[in-house]
Amino acid sequence: MIVEAGQLALTFAFALSLLLSTVPLYGSFTANQRLLLLAKPLAFGLFIFSAVAMAALIYAFCTSDFTVINVAQNSSSTLPWYYQITASFGSHEGSMLLWVLMLCGWTALVAQFSKALPLLLQGRILGILGLISAGFIAFSLFMSNPFARSLPFYPVEGRDLNPLLQDFGMIMHPPTLYMGYVGFAVAFAFAIAALMGGRFDSVWARWVRPWALAAWLFLTLGIMLGSWWAYNELGWGGWWFWDPVENASFMPWLAGTALIHSLAVTEKRGTFKSWTVLLALSAFALSLVGAFLVRSGVLVSVHSFATDPGRGLYLLAFLLVVIGGSLLLYGSRMNSVRSQARYQLFSREMLLWGNNIFLLTACLIVFLGTLFPLFHKELGLGSISIGEPFFNQMFYYLTIPFALLLGLGPWVRWKQQQVMPLIRPLAMVAVAALIVSLGVLASMQSVQANLALLGMLLGAWVGISALAEVMLRLRQFGSISKG
Repeated sequence: MIVEAGQLALTFAFALSLLLSTVPLYGSFTANQRLLLLAKPLAFGLFIFSAVAMAALIYAFCTSDFTVINVAQNSSSTLPWYYQITASFGSHEGSMLLWVLMLCGWTALVAQFSKALPLLLQGRILGILGLISAGFIAFSLFMSNPFARSLPFYPVEGRDLNPLLQDFGMIMHPPTLYMGYVGFAVAFAFAIAALMGGRFDSVWARWVRPWALAAWLFLTLGIMLGSWWAYNELGWGGWWFWDPVENASFMPWLAGTALIHSLAVTEKRGTFKSWTVLLALSAFALSLVGAFLVRSGVLVSVHSFATDPGRGLYLLAFLLVVIGGSLLLYGSRMNSVRSQARYQLFSREMLLWGNNIFLLTACLIVFLGTLFPLFHKELGLGSISIGEPFFNQMFYYLTIPFALLLGLGPWVRWKQQQVMPLIRPLAMVAVAALIVSLGVLASMQSVQANLALLGMLLGAWVGISALAEVMLRLRQFGSISKG
């Protein structure tokens, strides 16, 4: 009975997502305030029913209801209760339902904390999130149903949860990673709503920035937990493992990092508008690309989901519609997002723009390195492998100038900066970074001295420079307070 209630709740969630994706958007085009006001209750209802559906699935796992195919294939009656809960999102079907819950949760949060937004913008943002939710709920409901039963014949015991997934990392990694993935949908919805209305200014960037930063923080934490989990369970080593599925999460992280810095420029200087909108679209698009790569079966990895081609085609079609539609809208509204501000070659704006270029170049390298073997094989050119040596070599060339710009950025003013006043403080930071890096290196054993020294030097350069900026800000704040 509980399982059927979960199925019914997911069906209601789908119906509400359809209403949310149509009613407020129609109201925004017809200037109907009553329809726009329906967006918030629809968003709250969508979250409630998706939460009920997830709770029903967790109940099925905790009660070992092996009449449910998903439970029989991914759990057992001997599993501890906390692993039974995590097993509910350890499969493709369960993880997609968790994805839906996260997306609906973000939608409800936007509805709750968007009181400062104009009603028209609220309706458009929630309508776009409802449209994205409808696509994923339809996929979960019709192609990856987590509540499907195996009646009248069902096993008396389940297959158990994969031993690699019986770890603390499984409890924390997927939820935090999904919160990051799906969180970029909010920045995407803000960008699409702004493109529809033609409003891009510092206020818009101020509204978007907290949501983008929250999504980036969740994704960062999810990647860190995944890295620790992989090292703990598989013995992988290195600062990054270059597994294709890990690369799928690294790409939106790189785009998201560029986005939060570009939003700072748009908010403070009113420029980089077109660039910021494109990054907002790209961050979520790369999240969708990651979902497709992991769940379509095109990538071979120790932690990708093996799925049938039908599911992969649905995700590919959904991906093309979302990305293609957003880029068409962006192209048609290019004139409305152009920036008019002027700044010199040596300025904070240019340094941030340069770092964004390095971040997106790194993202492109990861994208091509991950997908090129697939295209090479599909074109009948044979199988090739692109692994750690390629990525490491390419990132050497990007990391050095990127880190130098990171350390230089806090010292450079907006719009224009003279070189001479920076020579002394930057020299002091460089000497301090060298001393710190040599000290740390001397305490280490069995390291590659040249690369270790370079890495320590760049890290100390960035860290000391950032710390010096914080101390300077605190001193200025103290002076203002005393005055």
